[in-house]
Amino acid sequence: MEGQHISNEEFTTLVRWVKDNYGVNLERKATLVEGRLWNVIKQKGFSSLKEYFDYAVADKSGLEIKTLLTRLTTNYTYFMREDIHYTFLTDTVLPELIPRLRVKDLRIWSAGCSSGEEPYTAAMVLDDYFGSSKSAWDAKILATDISPQVLQMAKEAVYPEDRLQNLPPAWKTKYFSKEPGNHFRVKDFLRKEVILSSFNLMDTFPFRKPFHVIFCRNVMIYFDKPTRDALIERYYDALEPGGYLFIGLSETVDKAATRFEFVKPSIYRKP
Repeated sequence: MEGQHISNEEFTTLVRWVKDNYGVNLERKATLVEGRLWNVIKQKGFSSLKEYFDYAVADKSGLEIKTLLTRLTTNYTYFMREDIHYTFLTDTVLPELIPRLRVKDLRIWSAGCSSGEEPYTAAMVLDDYFGSSKSAWDAKILATDISPQVLQMAKEAVYPEDRLQNLPPAWKTKYFSKEPGNHFRVKDFLRKEVILSSFNLMDTFPFRKPFHVIFCRNVMIYFDKPTRDALIERYYDALEPGGYLFIGLSETVDKAATRFEFVKPSIYRKP
């Protein structure tokens, strides 16, 4: 591997273990692994990736290996990222779904929610769409991620101002309170609309009821094609008929390998 500190053998061992346990494919990410992990290895007092990796795997709490994964997979995100999805949710999905629901129970899953910007944006969209009738609906959003660090950030729900710059100004006032240091906290009434939970997408889906909408955006870029194809089909099974899957704008679904209907780039529907 092209790296000053990490050997090819160490890299191969890490790649294989992460792929087998979490589905994340790091085979072509040698430079990223080197850049993101070496400082952590030194800070924790280890002299090699092998030493740190052995320590992380042996940690019975599982927190250290998840810290390692967080370092390798977390990217910068912000509110209203890939905003065409939220526009489509407002203009097409909700007007189509709402009249069909006999019980006022709308189920949305943000899979790979990172630090919370995605599910909180979706919660704002729902609050704005329903208006005064929102209290009549059970429309809480399930938000899951494998990383305890980003889930803690989502739970605290405090963000620097630059993460909010794509939001309508009125939403910034309605849904956030100003914090010291030019930071903003999501208001409690909106935070209560998002249920945060730790979950590995490679595990069996434990959900009792299917969802109407699933967001899994910019997550599958870390998976190889067989893992992506299998996960997409599990999402299909986890959706209500007529439900929608949103993926990242740079991601694709193999139309020949899926039962989903293609709606438009990055948007798919279960017939």
